[in-house]
Amino acid sequence: MARHPGIFPTFFLSGFECSTFLWKDGRRRDLVEETRHRRHALEDYRLLRDLGIGVAREGIPWPLVDRNGDGNCDFHLIDPFIAACRDTRVAPVWDLCHYGYPERCDPFSPAFSEQFALYCRAAAHYVSRHLPGPYYFTPINEITFFAFCGGEWGWVAPYRRSRDEREVLRAALCRASIAGVKAIREVLPDARMIHVDPLVQVVPPRDRPDLADEAAHETFVDTFLAWDILCGKACPEFGGAPEILDIVGANHYSFGQMEYRGQGPHKALPPGHEGVEPLCLLLHRVWERYRRPIVIGETSGLGTGRPEWLRDVMEESMAAVNLGIDLHGICLFPAVDMPDWHNGEWLHNGIADLVEAGGDLKRVPYQPYVDELRRWQRELNRVTSLDEDPGSDPVELQEVIDAARRLRPRPDDNWH
Repeated sequence: MARHPGIFPTFFLSGFECSTFLWKDGRRRDLVEETRHRRHALEDYRLLRDLGIGVAREGIPWPLVDRNGDGNCDFHLIDPFIAACRDTRVAPVWDLCHYGYPERCDPFSPAFSEQFALYCRAAAHYVSRHLPGPYYFTPINEITFFAFCGGEWGWVAPYRRSRDEREVLRAALCRASIAGVKAIREVLPDARMIHVDPLVQVVPPRDRPDLADEAAHETFVDTFLAWDILCGKACPEFGGAPEILDIVGANHYSFGQMEYRGQGPHKALPPGHEGVEPLCLLLHRVWERYRRPIVIGETSGLGTGRPEWLRDVMEESMAAVNLGIDLHGICLFPAVDMPDWHNGEWLHNGIADLVEAGGDLKRVPYQPYVDELRRWQRELNRVTSLDEDPGSDPVELQEVIDAARRLRPRPDDNWH
């Protein structure tokens, strides 16, 4: 029996890009189709199984399965993922709203929360009929980022362009997420919820110290407000509570550390900038605020920098473990490459790259990234491939804690 059992069967997780937003050109995007993940589902899941990754973030495309927004859903689109999970024994974290919602739904309408709850209840019924537990869900992915790109920047529906509308959209998404959690738990009382949002550090431009308060507000208020609402710290009338927040999924990318801009997205800080803070510190801020289990919900480097990025993330994460945070896993996201939303170019941020071949997309693992993953699996005494029943034993987190104490990494303020 594990002395310090984790939540998941493996410490390393992964996942698949599954956005279904209405893009700023008015076109519905389906990133699962663009990456051919639906037709390569079994191959993609076998890649994870062979890498010793037993959990994958996977999307249910709300606007494609619930076209009328009335909870009358057709879930056949996720059948290939369910079959792949059964074959490989990889456990899915079902992402129920990845920036997309049915066109007949209006997130500014009072009906939106109930529409989302009806869909969540139907999704819980469907997956529980086709897969054994345990069950994991992310009701609404990156509420904070969704509110920015749909409420202030106009990138995706509902195409709003003001800070006030961003705030209203975030509140609506939080209300819906809380309603979704409650609906899922009517069907699956023991289901675990992972609420994912980015780790953010914002600093004023060097020549604009007068913007320090605005930058600090984004760092210490905006970063946390959605999580605060979900756990009941803010807007308690929405019904949030610690058990609603459940597991905090903190996403970490280099562009999460930014220089403040009054209009539009902020500017990413370059390596070596004095405003960059260690990941260890960012994780510790989350832990001190909520004292809930934490996973790094997404992280990846780009191109040839992927192995060094993973090394930096792991060293920072082990330093955070030594500070006492309850870290349950790290999600290497995505498992296979994805296109840049804006220009369609492959980002080369996956465990496997996608190479066009004969009208299809061939999966080609990036071996230096795989090698670095293997090195850390050995350091943490983790499995390197899944056995017949990976869910029979949770991660022994004490081994992760022991590795962190042995390695004693020092957090730094840079990335490669």
